[in-house]
Formats: sequence, C-alpha cells, structure tokens
Amino acid sequence: MSAKKPVHELRLGRIRAAVWENDSVSGPFHSVTLSRLYKDDSGQWADAASFDRDDLPLVAKLADQAHTWIYEQRLAAKGVAAEEAAP
Repeated sequence: MSAKKPVHELRLGRIRAAVWENDSVSGPFHSVTLSRLYKDDSGQWADAASFDRDDLPLVAKLADQAHTWIYEQRLAAKGVAAEEAAP
C-alpha cells in the first residue's frame, strides 16, 4: 500500500507547500501543509514545520499561490473559467 501523495506541490527555494485533497460527506476539499527542507547531520534531506525569519516572505507567497491553485480547481470543478469568476 503506497502513501497518499499531494495533488499539487509548490516550491520556492527550500520552502514547500503541498496541497492535499481530502474527502468528506460534503465532497472533496483541499488542505495545505508548509515545510522547510534541510539536510540533516547525515546529509539526508528532511523537512521541518518551523521557519526562520527570512523564510516567512516565501511562506506567505506559497500560501497565496496555494490558495489561488485551490480556488482555480474549485472553479474548474464547477465548469467556470477563472476569468469568468472575476468581478
């Protein structure tokens, strides 16, 4: 049995946003995890859920990009183009 994978990933430098699709009785919904990639003492890639001061602008940008992607997916599921949804 394989582990569930994100439906979409975004990355800026060492900061990553993973978008997950989840099922509920009301239908599918998305959630986002944010992580910072780093190499551990043995040289293996690992991730952490804490961020340095200089990471925060990238976290904010990725959160915005993830929001936009999820919004566009919801519109597409409804059959509405993003341009049509704009005021």
